[in-house]
Amino acid sequence: MASDTQNSAFIKQLASSDRKIRDKAVESLRVYLRSRSSFDELELLKLWKGLFYCMWMSDRARTQQQLARDLASLVDEVRPNVVIPFLDAFWKTMAREWVGIDALRMDKFLYLVRQYLHASFLYLSRHKWSNTASIDAYMAVLESTPLNPTDNKIPNGIRFHVFDIYADELEKVGAGESEDVPIESLVKPLEKIRKESPNKVVRERAKDALDDERVRKWRGQEPLGNSTEDMADDDDEWGGIED
Repeated sequence: MASDTQNSAFIKQLASSDRKIRDKAVESLRVYLRSRSSFDELELLKLWKGLFYCMWMSDRARTQQQLARDLASLVDEVRPNVVIPFLDAFWKTMAREWVGIDALRMDKFLYLVRQYLHASFLYLSRHKWSNTASIDAYMAVLESTPLNPTDNKIPNGIRFHVFDIYADELEKVGAGESEDVPIESLVKPLEKIRKESPNKVVRERAKDALDDERVRKWRGQEPLGNSTEDMADDDDEWGGIED
């Protein structure tokens, strides 16, 4: 297990104000991640704290976008048994830090989230969607953090962004190209939050994500507005919180 000193050094370098130091730290982290067969949750959260501030310190749009892609590519560096815990630590970090992101920095973190959702779906697709245990585990991560229906500590901003990009990133990994894609499993977090959130706006936004014409097509549903299910959904039994 890596020492606290080694982790602290990574965090300090990743959060450096010097781009060259940050870039070198990311490359060193690739080697480090490949070399480790396991991590505990605290280690991964500490690493993600450093990676968060690595992104925080990055400036200029093109540099930020490249860094976001580089950070998302770290999913390819960790061992298979570490991928889900690594993604879990990413989402927990984003949820924890979200409210502190100022308007000038928000765009780069929105892009980072998009890149990570894409990287996670790409990972799940690599074996023709056959690893159901990994799919179920990752859906549980989404249900637990960014798409948690009831936890008030999860900012709605991150929920709404995930709703907005969900179909886009599924489409990019071929969600509609094969019958092997377990689309019902992949939209389960959206269905859960649509049904269980006490916040009416969150439920409506989740429903909008599920009503995306691509998602409906992948699920074998009729076009929006043509089914009795759609009409029933428009008449919620409880309005819920609207803040």
